[in-house]
Amino acid sequence: MERPEIGPHVAGRRLSQDEEFRRFAAEALPGLLKGAYLLVGDVDLAEDAVQGTLLRVFKNWHHAREAPRPYSRAVLVSVCRDHWRHKRRRPREILTGGAVNEPHATAFSDAFDQRDALAQALRELPRVQREILVLRFYLDLPVTDTARLLELPEGTVKSNTSRGLERLRALLSTPASEENAC
Repeated sequence: MERPEIGPHVAGRRLSQDEEFRRFAAEALPGLLKGAYLLVGDVDLAEDAVQGTLLRVFKNWHHAREAPRPYSRAVLVSVCRDHWRHKRRRPREILTGGAVNEPHATAFSDAFDQRDALAQALRELPRVQREILVLRFYLDLPVTDTARLLELPEGTVKSNTSRGLERLRALLSTPASEENAC
């Protein structure tokens, strides 16, 4: 008598590793993209970060397939950290001419304005606080998982969560006219 194959199955057949990864990527893509955007604050950079994340996860799928969501979250944070390190090493670009004084295009909805304000406020936070808040409240990880992923003590995660939320509240409650006056 033959032993049944162990692993993911669809309609009685075993999925190949490529099929498993494709299904995981399709399911995880929206959450990874939103998390990356909140971490790096730019749509294009977020797409690049997710692409890099999925590439790394695919290359290590034999390990990642055991727990793909936590593995991909850890890789996403690592890819975003690589971006920040690279950004610090590059000289800062300075716009010249009228581009500096041009007003930003108006948002098409209040929801967009709120998301944009949140992303902007997150960019004002220190990297660790930003990572913690995105992992805890956007990717819905508990303190223990966040601490493990970021390799921080749980107390550090808790205190940075508190400080980060307090700073976000202050940033989001400050009217734009007051910010420009400073």
